[in-house]
Amino acid sequence: MTFSLAGRCERTGMFGVVITTSSISVGSRCPHVRAGVGAVATQNVTDPHLATLVLDAMEAGADASKAIAQITTGRDHIDYRQLTAVDKNGNTAHFTGTQILGTNAISEDVNCVAAGNLLSSTAVAKGISDGFCANPDAHIAERLIQAIEGGLAAGGEEGPVHSAALVVAGGQPFPLVDLRVDWDDDCPIKKLRSLWVAYEPQMQDYLNRAINPSAAPSYGVAGDP
Repeated sequence: MTFSLAGRCERTGMFGVVITTSSISVGSRCPHVRAGVGAVATQNVTDPHLATLVLDAMEAGADASKAIAQITTGRDHIDYRQLTAVDKNGNTAHFTGTQILGTNAISEDVNCVAAGNLLSSTAVAKGISDGFCANPDAHIAERLIQAIEGGLAAGGEEGPVHSAALVVAGGQPFPLVDLRVDWDDDCPIKKLRSLWVAYEPQMQDYLNRAINPSAAPSYGVAGDP
């Protein structure tokens, strides 16, 4: 039903998650990032609060493995959950419960962990992580898009996907990038790529409007000089 990647950029220290699924509005539930701390994806039968708990544990000093172990041990309904995490040092960890849907797989590589369920094959997870690692000098958002495209090229889900999301934490307490395709009957991953292509040239302008409005350009709309 879902495939994703949580990753860290070693060059910039940024974190991000990219994800796609067959259900609506995956971006509202599953991808979670925190500047200076890490990234978490929570999927399958989703409990978004688990991501907050994992990020809290990592912020308190636990590495990714200890954080996931701490949150999953003895927790009610945990057999329905699939979790991945990457911490500030690039360590990765994952948890897949016994009640996960369909074919599922994990692939860990440098500074990233990919996961999926209801996949067309277990090869999809490696396609995702390979996509992320293919161009390490690119912006992490671009690398995340390449990751999800790699998963799609490797076969994707067993059925169609309908929503996709990309979120990146930079150096601020709010996301640097937060792009979502909440529903698409054709290819939400393609739509997500289009959103990133449109957003990237404006990304720094929106950041400047938050941290230094005097350095930001006008919006170029009616009534804005």
